[in-house]
Amino acid sequence: MKKIVVLTGAGISAESGLKTFRDSDGLWNNYSIYEVATPEAWKVNPQLVLDFYNQRRKELETVKPNAAHKALAKLESQFDVTVITQNVDNLHERGGSKNVLHLHGQLTQVRGEFSPNEIIELGANAIYLGERNSKGEQLRPNIVWFGEDVPMFENAVEICQSTDILLIIGTSLNVYPAAGLLEIVPLDCQVFLVDPRAEEIYTSRKCLTIIKKKAGTAVPALVENLLES
Repeated sequence: MKKIVVLTGAGISAESGLKTFRDSDGLWNNYSIYEVATPEAWKVNPQLVLDFYNQRRKELETVKPNAAHKALAKLESQFDVTVITQNVDNLHERGGSKNVLHLHGQLTQVRGEFSPNEIIELGANAIYLGERNSKGEQLRPNIVWFGEDVPMFENAVEICQSTDILLIIGTSLNVYPAAGLLEIVPLDCQVFLVDPRAEEIYTSRKCLTIIKKKAGTAVPALVENLLES
């Protein structure tokens, strides 16, 4: 069975109606990335950070997987599929994908400040200052903030090294280390880049197809072609 790796970014979630930093020049509801998504922000104003992610959980409850999420799940009928996503929402899982690796953590999870491996499933609930884990540590979102290590990256590298097909959907590939995954896949790997903002710089790679369309339109068609090939 051939292997497919799907690398997704903010573009695929935006089509479900989720606000993203990407589509608003680094702002989300007038919050800067540096106010709510860095370790420094947590130290300066943890209440603001908690409020921000509490709001995002509420928003996540109001949206649904779109046609692209649902189409990707269909690939599992004929391929060994791993979705590697930079997104922190659960839309891939809700769309039917069984094997999803979250590079940047998950919005519906929390952990202690100093215990990254003790994960608590939170769902859509809020967390507040004073709520602690079993070790007495303040709970924080299980999100990889800017400036923090990406613990799942090594897993992603291992997966990409042996894939036959790579689908890149809704990401500009400007954020590292995730952007480096394109260079990890085998040279003969078929690569499909789906993004209306895709730049021609990616044409330097062989076996590459660029589809300058939104995911909701392009991915279902691409999936059907792969299933029929």
